Amino acid sequence: MTKVVNLSGSPLGPERDRAGWRQRSLRVGDELGAALIGGSVYELPAGERTFPFHYHHGVEEWLLVLDGAPSLRTPSGTRELKAGDVVCFPPGAEGAHAVAGPGRVLILSQGPRPSIAVYPDSDKIGTRTGEEHDTRDFRRGDAVDYWDGEQ
Repeated sequence: MTKVVNLSGSPLGPERDRAGWRQRSLRVGDELGAALIGGSVYELPAGERTFPFHYHHGVEEWLLVLDGAPSLRTPSGTRELKAGDVVCFPPGAEGAHAVAGPGRVLILSQGPRPSIAVYPDSDKIGTRTGEEHDTRDFRRGDAVDYWDGEQ
């Protein structure tokens, strides 16, 4: 049977709280049993972000504003969004983005794993293998030569 999730009435998970990153979310893709597209609803208090400014290699993301007036930062600047606005973040640096509350947003993304995320503000790279506890972030300055440590 096809599953249905109501984005307006479904309860969100427990609040995750970290300086500058306080949110409640619902992993819609998991609730639907999705295999190729992931999606989460985020409830963001004023000034709190979904994630740091970032972009992905090989993954497109979409943002749909469900309620409120969140701010969107992209390489071209920051602007306020409103309910009903939809934005596409293409793979690569031109798709860099960060979303801050207040608002309720749905973020959809392609589900291929592994994937690479880049965080321009902190000069980090994040690897996402698809295994729940195998997420790693590295500063680019810590990079080693391809042959480092090899025989």
